[in-house]
Amino acid sequence: MLTALIVYQVSRRSGLPFTVLLVLTGISITFLSGQFPALANIEKAVSISPDLILYVFLPTLIFESSYGLDARQLRRNAAQVLTLAIPGLLLSTALIGVIVWKALGVDLSAALLIGAILSATDPVAVVALFRQIGAPARLSTLIEGESLFNDATALVLSKILLGFIATGVLTGGELQSSILDFFVLFFGGLSFGVVVGYLSGELIGWLDSDPILEIGLTIVLAYLAFLTAEELLHLSGIMATLGVGLTLGTWGRLRIASTVRGYLEQFWSVLAFTANALLFLLLGMQVSLPQLLSVWDLVLWVILAMLVSRGLVIFGLLPLVDKLPKLEPVGPGYRFIMFWGGLRGAIALAIVLSLPESSFKDLFIALVTGAVLFTLLAQGLTIKPVMGLLKLDRLPLADRLSLIERDLTAHRRAIERLPELQRGGLFSSRVAHRLNLRSQQAIADARERIDQLRRQQLTEDQEFNLFFLRALAEEKAHYNTMFDNGHLSESTTRRLLTILEHQTDTLRYEHGFHQVNGHRQYEYIEHWLYRLLGGSSLFHGLVERIRISHIGHYYEMAWGHFQGSNHVINSLERLAGLESTPTSIVKRVLGHYRHWNRLAAEKLQRLNHDFPEFALLTQERLGKRIVLLAELETTREQASLGTIPKGLAEEIEEGLQKRLKALRGQVVQKFHDDPVQLLARVPLFSQLPTRLLRLVAQSCEAVTLEKHEYLIRQGSQNDRLYIVSRGSIRLQSHNQGEERRLSTLIAGDSFGESALLGEGHPDISVVAQTPARLYMLSRSRLQHLMGQDRELNQLLLDSNAKQREIHLASPPGLEPGSNP
Repeated sequence: MLTALIVYQVSRRSGLPFTVLLVLTGISITFLSGQFPALANIEKAVSISPDLILYVFLPTLIFESSYGLDARQLRRNAAQVLTLAIPGLLLSTALIGVIVWKALGVDLSAALLIGAILSATDPVAVVALFRQIGAPARLSTLIEGESLFNDATALVLSKILLGFIATGVLTGGELQSSILDFFVLFFGGLSFGVVVGYLSGELIGWLDSDPILEIGLTIVLAYLAFLTAEELLHLSGIMATLGVGLTLGTWGRLRIASTVRGYLEQFWSVLAFTANALLFLLLGMQVSLPQLLSVWDLVLWVILAMLVSRGLVIFGLLPLVDKLPKLEPVGPGYRFIMFWGGLRGAIALAIVLSLPESSFKDLFIALVTGAVLFTLLAQGLTIKPVMGLLKLDRLPLADRLSLIERDLTAHRRAIERLPELQRGGLFSSRVAHRLNLRSQQAIADARERIDQLRRQQLTEDQEFNLFFLRALAEEKAHYNTMFDNGHLSESTTRRLLTILEHQTDTLRYEHGFHQVNGHRQYEYIEHWLYRLLGGSSLFHGLVERIRISHIGHYYEMAWGHFQGSNHVINSLERLAGLESTPTSIVKRVLGHYRHWNRLAAEKLQRLNHDFPEFALLTQERLGKRIVLLAELETTREQASLGTIPKGLAEEIEEGLQKRLKALRGQVVQKFHDDPVQLLARVPLFSQLPTRLLRLVAQSCEAVTLEKHEYLIRQGSQNDRLYIVSRGSIRLQSHNQGEERRLSTLIAGDSFGESALLGEGHPDISVVAQTPARLYMLSRSRLQHLMGQDRELNQLLLDSNAKQREIHLASPPGLEPGSNP
């Protein structure tokens, strides 16, 4: 490890690829071991084995790589990646096998075996190299994705060919079984990993925010998924670990506490560095130069076969896939880097070292080692200059503009803060003036570079897209902050981020902008589900919980979008003073966000009117969280100053975290509406004592309505009282084809008292304006109760008499208890 750290420092100073320098160092140690006895003892004590590669190093490296992989890029390029990983590898195996068979004169099955071993590009070597040289995001995803996926193909194909070599015959049934085995290994391992990742994400969400627990669990997952899939389920362990990493890195990232995420990424970076360092150093120490020199001519044939097959796959197969509709083609420059950057490494060596003893094993080890060494040294050392020649090492336009703006903003802040040093005293005004002039010059240079970039490369539409992407990134960061502070629930945050990803992809890849209403996507409830299950008493409670959850999510979506658009508007208004972006473009982006903010505000106003209980509960929960967050911040500050003992502060913080977790931005799952309280608001029952109110409430039935669903149609008979518990309903009448809206009733309002007592003549329709819940009391049930309880009978008769007097003074068409 000390040797690896020294090599790492050399790599940082020289700019040479770290993995390549490690291999060269390993070769040097092996070469020098023959000259110095001490090195010989070290070289003999340290060895590499296939199990060490597969079971120790790979789970760590695959998990770390897949956790950090851009899932959106991978999804957009899935067709190309899977084509190269499966049919591309099969084609490469056949081409290498035929060339080696003809050139070396070995058996065809053995030649195909070495073709399978050398066809899989190594994710360890590729990921390490591409991250160091800073390859473009899409290019990295294409090569990393292919490397991560094609190892399963190579391993299964090697297994099939080994079986054929052992038996000397391959029947049609065995071939069919082998093909089935491949799909089971490949997709079964991936599916198993996704399921394990999902379950683990759920578990992490339930745990307290403890770095030891959460980071420790990810270590267990990387190895447990690999070992369970490989040893117990006989699936691809690497695909299982890949599935776990992708799932936790995308869906599960939100469930990892914000205080842990930074630690987690740093921890896995160090772990991956350690595994990479030891792996490539050991790999170099396995190279036997005398053995390679003895078969140098055969190694050249293998290298030639490997390059020819790779070229045919990349330049022949990939263009065919690019012709499929809705796929972004891979350009010629990217194709060449994919061809030249297809490095081989640890996986090829692990497969060849694990071959059973045979007459060709030693030869195959030498040939594979030579081929791997060629890709790491010849291709690995030249890939960066080649990218420079193809101009693929240049930063994207957006990044270049951001760097210049960084200089502009940094020097402006420096000018603002220099007077603070002078006010403190003992700071030379001459030095401050000189620094001020330097910053002024840097600002002028930054403005000039921005203007030059705008004149030469930026069109107005491009600059609009770049600035809009920045606004979307600001909005995304705000939603993540709101989630981390517990103001948004996980499901709402995912929905809001999904909308942003759609908008970002539209701007980035389609070079345009589409209006996306973030709320409308979730406005329409699954009416068929409610109609199917709502009428059943068995599922009534379930349907009601789903409906409440939907309304709560809908409210939180509108509130979150309102807050997010407000934040971006304030941020962009501050940026409007910068000269780096034209005011016209800032105003265009502000126009979109103000429009979204207005839509969200209107939505919230309607929801506050229709569902006031959700608004009150959401505001109360938010207020409690803000108080708890203030307590938590104060506790941490006092602990850092030493005014509160560390142990006591940790105990207080743990209690606050639990209370915050209980108040996390979750949608209300249960809303307790009390029919007794609702009945007490009805004029007819308002004078009843609590005992009688409870008696009547027991005879009330709950009714749920979908949006635009009719409760009563004009002309139909009604003998029931209805009390609105949640949502809003509209009373309307139709006269000669014209609709007249009489009133809107919300939670606590009622209608139908006259009908309940048998005195009403319905001339109105009642329709739900929103999903609504009401309590219904029928005339027959009330009469039955009045017949059983004399006190109830007398009080209701007296109350009805009073209501008649009030009814004479009411506007025509409305009943007492309704709310015009």
